[in-house]
Amino acid sequence: MDLFRSPQIVLFTRDINRASDFYRALGFEEAFRTPKTGTPIHVDLVLDGYRIGLATETSTREDHGLEPVASGQRAAVILWTDDVPVAYARLVELGANAIKPPERWLENLLIAWVEDPDGHLVQVVQSLK
Repeated sequence: MDLFRSPQIVLFTRDINRASDFYRALGFEEAFRTPKTGTPIHVDLVLDGYRIGLATETSTREDHGLEPVASGQRAAVILWTDDVPVAYARLVELGANAIKPPERWLENLLIAWVEDPDGHLVQVVQSLK
């Protein structure tokens, strides 16, 4: 048996409903929420086998005694696509803050950057080969 399995990232948020609506609009599907009724304190979402969690800044402080940062560029969610310009436009349409428009990188990739509603970086990537 491996010691570790099923990695995921958790993003801290001040508005979990807004954050989960944003990622669901990208195609993520809800896999877990607590509590099951009312405003959740934690939601897990899955896309193509990749799982991200969203946790409220408040519950992380109160329940775990940690000091989360719920805004800024601390990590990036990377999403591969077949059409970066269309994906970038869709992200902006959904309320993401445009950071860097599509550009070639490393000769064989097209990338673009946005921030989700909490300021987490989201990069969309397309292979040009």
